[in-house]
Amino acid sequence: MKHSYKVTFILLFTFLLAQFVGLAVVYNYIDFGQSTEGHTVFKDLPFGERPDIEPQTSFIPLLIAIFIGTGFLLLLIKFNLTWIRKAWFFTAVLASLFISFNAFIPLLIALLCALIFTSWKLWKPGFLIQTGTELFIYGGLAAIIVPLLNLFSVSLLMVLIAIYDAYAVWKSKHMITLAKSQAKAKVFAGLLIPYRETRQPRKIDFRKITSFRVKNLLQRIHKVKKKLDKHPQKIRTAMLGGGDIGFPLIFAGVLMKEMGLWQSLIIPFFAAAGLSYLLFYSDEKKFYPAMPFIGAACFMGLGVVYLIQYFF
Repeated sequence: MKHSYKVTFILLFTFLLAQFVGLAVVYNYIDFGQSTEGHTVFKDLPFGERPDIEPQTSFIPLLIAIFIGTGFLLLLIKFNLTWIRKAWFFTAVLASLFISFNAFIPLLIALLCALIFTSWKLWKPGFLIQTGTELFIYGGLAAIIVPLLNLFSVSLLMVLIAIYDAYAVWKSKHMITLAKSQAKAKVFAGLLIPYRETRQPRKIDFRKITSFRVKNLLQRIHKVKKKLDKHPQKIRTAMLGGGDIGFPLIFAGVLMKEMGLWQSLIIPFFAAAGLSYLLFYSDEKKFYPAMPFIGAACFMGLGVVYLIQYFF
């Protein structure tokens, strides 16, 4: 098992919450006045229109952007240009939160809140601000990307991202380098849950010890050892990358756009089930790509949606 039951539950609950908050953001950007059955129209973003891309092939420029961005980040890490990374991170978080907040509150208040929380996240990082902002960031990204995709293109995107994630973690390992470097620089895109790990005391069967003096001495030593072992030995961190949250949300958002609201609400539960399988059956000392598991579960959820529609 990757982490303790408590940490795993917190990670899964936060993942699910981010999915539903993100879907609420996407839903609030739908222009119901102009939308018709079979054709969903989205409102403009607070700072302009989305790029005009053909939905059938829109996954291609998105993939290219991901590859270029990853390569640029690796160069910044190599040359230790932390200030550029932080400036980039600040801009991306600010824009995402601004879009997300504007789905619920007026423009100027959304911008002010986004500026406050982004500044707090960058200069005074902590569990609450990291987790709280991550709940809204991916909704903002989904509000940009979902209108550009259709079910075919988002399905191809999910498959290709899963393959890339597996390669980047198991083969080239550059995704591990990115995650560790971002966490160290405190500009991590994703969920970070630090927790204290305690060491379990080794059990001794005192019935097998015949000498009274030796038995008594070992019992005393064991009591002292149990007291010492109650104190935390080290800090571990449960990590889940931003892409592992964002891509299933985008998949569910496209389903909302193409099929309907209730259909999209099924996907987060399957995505969480795929993530659960990974967390419960993985080795705590190894790194794993989450997208192959989450992506496969999303397609299972899509299959269930088709079955429900067929029978009901």
